[in-house]
Amino acid sequence: MKLLHTADWHLGQTFFEYDRKAEHQQFLAWLATQVKAPDIDVLLIAGDVFDNPNPAAESQRIFYKFLHEVTSGNPQLQIVIIAGNHDSAARLEAPDPLLEEMHVTVRGTVKRTNEGGIDYRHLIVPLLDGAEVAAWCLAVPYLRQGDYPEAENYVQGVGKMYQTLYGMVPDKTKPVIVMGHLQATGSEISENDRSERTIIGGLECVSPDAFPPEIAYVALGHLHRAQRVSGRENVRYAGSPLPMSFAEKDYKQGVTLVELTECRTTIERLVFEAPVKLLRISAPLSETLEQIALLPDGEITPHSPYLEVKVLITEPEPSLRHQIEEALKGKSVRPARIAAVTPKIKNESKTITYEEWQTINPMDMATDIFRRRFGGEAMPEAMRQLLQTVVREVDLKK
Repeated sequence: MKLLHTADWHLGQTFFEYDRKAEHQQFLAWLATQVKAPDIDVLLIAGDVFDNPNPAAESQRIFYKFLHEVTSGNPQLQIVIIAGNHDSAARLEAPDPLLEEMHVTVRGTVKRTNEGGIDYRHLIVPLLDGAEVAAWCLAVPYLRQGDYPEAENYVQGVGKMYQTLYGMVPDKTKPVIVMGHLQATGSEISENDRSERTIIGGLECVSPDAFPPEIAYVALGHLHRAQRVSGRENVRYAGSPLPMSFAEKDYKQGVTLVELTECRTTIERLVFEAPVKLLRISAPLSETLEQIALLPDGEITPHSPYLEVKVLITEPEPSLRHQIEEALKGKSVRPARIAAVTPKIKNESKTITYEEWQTINPMDMATDIFRRRFGGEAMPEAMRQLLQTVVREVDLKK
C-alpha cells in the first residue's frame, strides 16, 4: 500500500496582505499529478486545510474542486482528512454524506456515544484494497479540552487516547497508521511563526511514546517544517506546502510518500518547488540600498517574490522607510516587511525600590535605554541636548 502524507495547506491565507490563491492552486495541481501516479492508494491530510475557521467561499471551492478531480481521476483512491486547530471541525465535516460517496473520510470532531463516552470506533478508519481491509487508520483530529479521556493533564490524556484506540483495532495483523494534529516532543518549530504556536499555548508537548511502537506510520500536522520526531523514522510531520513566514524561506516544501510492505515501511520525500520565492535583505542602510538596486526591474506579478528588508541601525533613522520605499519603486518584488534592527546586547537588569526610582536622573534613564536599544552606542549629542531641553521645561512646570 502506498500513501501520500500532507498537511497544513492553510487555504485562504494572505501573506502580509498579499493573496496566495494562485500559489495554493499551483500546489494542488502538482499534488493532483502525484496522486494520479500508479499505485497511490491513500491520501492523508493531517489538518489545517484552511487558514481560519470561517474560510471564504473561494477557498472552499478550490478545496472541493481538488477532491472531486483526484477522486474522479483515481477511483480507487481513498482520502482521510482530520481537522487542525485552524479548521472549523463542524464545517469540515458538514459535507460528509457527499464526500463518503467519493471515498473521502473526514474526522473533525470527537463524537460521543449514547452513554456519554468517547466514540472511539468512529476514529478507526479502514483503509481498503478493493473490498478487503489492507490497513487501519486512527484518524484523530486536533484535540481540545474535553476531547480526550480523563487524565491528570493534556499529555497523559492524548497518550491514553491513542493507546485506547490502538487497543480497539479489530485486526492488528494489518498495518496501523496514526494521524494527529499536535506538537510532539523533540520537534522543531519555526521562529516567530504564530500560526504554529497559538493554539498549543501553554500545553505541554506530546511525547512520541504516546504512539505505540507497533504502529507502522504516524502522519502528523501542525508544524510547518517537514521532519521526523525524536529520531523515530516513522513519526513524521509532512510540513506545509508553502512557506508561511520568512522563517521558513529555506524549508523544503512537499509531501511524504509512504510505502507499506509486509517487511518494512519505506519513506520518501517528494519536493514541491514553491512558485513564489521569499527574499530577505539584512544589512546596514547603505548596503541595503545597494542590494535593492540589483533587484530586477519590472511590473509586480503574481509570481514576483516577496521581500523582507531588515535594516541594521545603531541610531534612529527617521527617513529609513521612505528611503527603502523609494528605492523599491519599479522593482519586480512585493515588499512584505520593512523593519529596523538594532544589535543585541546582554540584558542587564536589577530590582530597584520606589525610592530609588525617585532619585534616577531622567537623562541617565534615557541614555541607558538608548544604549540598550542601539547596541551600546552613545546617544548623539543633538539628541542629548534636545532631551535636556525637554527635561528642564518639565522641571520648571513642577
